[in-house]
Amino acid sequence: MKTYPLLFITSLLIASCNTNRNTFDATGTFEATEVIVSSETNGRILQLSPEEGDILSEGQKVGYVDSTQLYLTSLQIKESRKAVLASRPDIKTQIEATQKEIESTRIDQKRTENLVKGGVATQKQLDDVNAKLAVLDARLVAQKNSLQTNTAALNEQSSALQAQLAVISDQLKRCTIINPIKGTVLSKYARANEITGAGKPLYKIADLETLTLRAYVSGDQLPQLKLGQIVDVSVDADKDHYKTYKGYVTWISDKAEFTPKTIQTKDERANLVYAIKISVKNDGYLKLGMYGEVKFVDK
Repeated sequence: MKTYPLLFITSLLIASCNTNRNTFDATGTFEATEVIVSSETNGRILQLSPEEGDILSEGQKVGYVDSTQLYLTSLQIKESRKAVLASRPDIKTQIEATQKEIESTRIDQKRTENLVKGGVATQKQLDDVNAKLAVLDARLVAQKNSLQTNTAALNEQSSALQAQLAVISDQLKRCTIINPIKGTVLSKYARANEITGAGKPLYKIADLETLTLRAYVSGDQLPQLKLGQIVDVSVDADKDHYKTYKGYVTWISDKAEFTPKTIQTKDERANLVYAIKISVKNDGYLKLGMYGEVKFVDK
């Protein structure tokens, strides 16, 4: 007879536990936006300081890839550009002799014109001076055009070398590994002295200061939710207690999907559910992949 009261009490406790477990409105797991930092160039990794668990700041220099060949190429291009610029002709100096000859011929032209007027010189002498002056003028124009063409070609060659130098400079910058976001290093895929290549992953990082709980609700629960709504998020603190955080809804899916096998819903009969995302400030206790329960806060 004593067995029946004991069974009755046990049944009440089990029912009580099941009731407590069904007080949630939705469940899900915590996730974060993960960024895989990859190498932007080829070469040997000379330094890669981040280790798993390290907290890095945005823009922090965390490593270097060997840039010796790029540096030497940069020096070669700089010297080639100097040589090109030095070979440009000095137009003023090159045409100076022709200009002086033209000035002298113009003086002869004036003198001959006066002599012709005085009957001392013949018209033929004046015509010869005029012809010589015309030849010198044509020569000066040709010289200027030739020198300007050569200068323009050398300037274009210099500009092309400058563009090559800009490309090399950009590649040199890419040899420095810069951390893109503030966050915690989750995984490390490469080590110093290894050979890397453009696009090869180096490490994975995520901002863990604010995590996202991806939970699922049934269609009947959708009218109870709106973007920006405050909800309670609970996680296991120990065997018998929970830690509760305030979170707010940042995203509600517009498409239903089949209930994931690892997720419980308030209505276990619901086959189709809607995903939601809840942003939760992390105090250091929350972990990626941790299970969480959501309770809609009464208005």
